[in-house]
Amino acid sequence: MPALPPLTLRLAAPRGFCAGVDRAIRIVEMALAKWGAPVYVRHEIVHNRFVVDGLAARGAVFVEELDEVPAGRPVIFSAHGVPKSVPAEAARRGMVFVDATCPLVSKVHIEAERHHQAGLQMVMIGHAGHPETLGTMGQLPQGEVILVETAADVARLTPRDPERLAFITQTTLSVDDTAAVVAALKARFPAIIGPQKEDICYATTNRQQAVKAMAPGIEALLVIGAPNSSNSMRLVEVGRTAGCAYAQLVQRAGDIDWRALHGIRAVGVTAGASAPEVLVDEVIDAFRARFDVTVEMVETARENIEFKVPRVLREAP
Repeated sequence: MPALPPLTLRLAAPRGFCAGVDRAIRIVEMALAKWGAPVYVRHEIVHNRFVVDGLAARGAVFVEELDEVPAGRPVIFSAHGVPKSVPAEAARRGMVFVDATCPLVSKVHIEAERHHQAGLQMVMIGHAGHPETLGTMGQLPQGEVILVETAADVARLTPRDPERLAFITQTTLSVDDTAAVVAALKARFPAIIGPQKEDICYATTNRQQAVKAMAPGIEALLVIGAPNSSNSMRLVEVGRTAGCAYAQLVQRAGDIDWRALHGIRAVGVTAGASAPEVLVDEVIDAFRARFDVTVEMVETARENIEFKVPRVLREAP
């Protein structure tokens, strides 16, 4: 049997689950333990098919609207957050509901509310149609939040009063791209007020920094995550910008294009904040089956943040 070709796998650290994702998954698991199946979840609890399928197998039912939840069954709101109208409607119907919104997303919601109460119109930097953007914009009355995606969008803004503006951002954006949009906002609207602390969450920032640190020593980058996961897609972009000619998103080891990796000697592997470590192990095993693998860790930060689950789940049934 011929010897396997040598390959260095560089693993980014941190990678995978963040505290908000871990909390959201625990909320569904604890809800199933407390109320039994089925427990309904409005939208995917986190953007990862493997996670969603695993919870569905245990009795979680994923829906898009409250109308799909039968009377008497609990409903959980996803980690991305929901417009204010959703819990209001659930309360009106007398539904039992648990909000799994990431606390760092909730912080942005509170920020937007505070600026609105001060009479400022909000500019949100985010991706149109993403659940987090919809949820954050839905905290305020229509017209009170203007969405921009790029620096070019800033030139087209027509705010109510250019002197009375504040900005917020989606928590899972590219740090570098967002900095360019913020610079454009400040150049055009010098009086605009920004967040006291960066809205882009620690986990998004850490995962992007790890990819940047890894990029000079790899020829290809694989990001384990889902195509609807904003932070995973940003990791692919960050890798390409940092010099990885081949940077691809894969959901599972079965998605790897081995022909594209032919002749490559060093591959970087990371995982988006909603991708479990078991999928990283699966990818490593797939490489070990084809190469003589040396694993190296590229650690740029250590994370020890944990968020509490809502009290209703910690109370006895």
